[in-house]
Amino acid sequence: MSDPDRTPAPGSSAARPSAAASTGADGPATPRQLVKKGREFLERHGVEEARLDAELLVSHALGLERLRMFLELDRPVEPHELERARAMLVRRAKGEPTAYVTGVRDFYRHTFNVDRRVLVPRPETELVVDLARDWAKGRLFPSGGPRVLDVGTGSGCLAVTLALELDGSNVVAIDVSPEALELARENAARLGADVGFLEGDGLAPLADLGGRPFDLVVSNPPYVDPSQRDSLAREVRDHEPALALFGPADDPDHWAVHLVLEAPRKMGPGGRLLVELGADQWKRLEPRLRNVPGTLSVHADLAGLPRVLVLDLPEA
Repeated sequence: MSDPDRTPAPGSSAARPSAAASTGADGPATPRQLVKKGREFLERHGVEEARLDAELLVSHALGLERLRMFLELDRPVEPHELERARAMLVRRAKGEPTAYVTGVRDFYRHTFNVDRRVLVPRPETELVVDLARDWAKGRLFPSGGPRVLDVGTGSGCLAVTLALELDGSNVVAIDVSPEALELARENAARLGADVGFLEGDGLAPLADLGGRPFDLVVSNPPYVDPSQRDSLAREVRDHEPALALFGPADDPDHWAVHLVLEAPRKMGPGGRLLVELGADQWKRLEPRLRNVPGTLSVHADLAGLPRVLVLDLPEA
């Protein structure tokens, strides 16, 4: 794989991509041409979804929604738009996730601001929202909506989405990282979601928290084995926060086990716990969780992988 620092950026005749490079006679003149050259550039640097990433980056550089860009594929590209697109494509070619380059990621009909303080929200995590909505549908709650806890909120994608999707909900979100909480608060305020935030590790911040028990607890905890770091995609390994990725070296499954054993103490009868799992995590967890009270199950994602652990507590 060639070094992105040494390969010309799309439309550049320079040996090293630069935001100051001129368009040149052979530079991309339209979004259509810029997307094509951007895709080819990313492919040369081993980016798997080069076409999609080129479309996302170019449309962002043009200040357009991706679908809107397709309606303007043959309009002229301004020099400042070209330079912005070049700079973004170079960052992506170096391995930086597209969401960090654009600063945004869509999740469950909402757009979240993201950067290196938090994990990039994944489509698989939307299954947690689906399962929460299905569970809450038709249920009666003491205050009109469920009391929800999100452990390890990161960007706030789960907490904010559930606050917006579950009518009458009261949502509390916890994270050990003050930097992540800062961004989660920004997302909640920008999207108009009423979420309370607590700083601390795991369930510890709840020790002095009053109020009725939680009806729903959700979490996408760290679950990657640190010994597998080198096997991760460079976008993840080199850019996303290790604190949110890796479980303890002596027990990568610690947080899933901890939540299954301890979260019910903070929950009311008939409550539900939803924990996102790694692709191969369930086969290790199942023998450790056979005797927990309640009904334990696992739901597969669209790829057929056991993705979300579900614990339904007994009704009163």
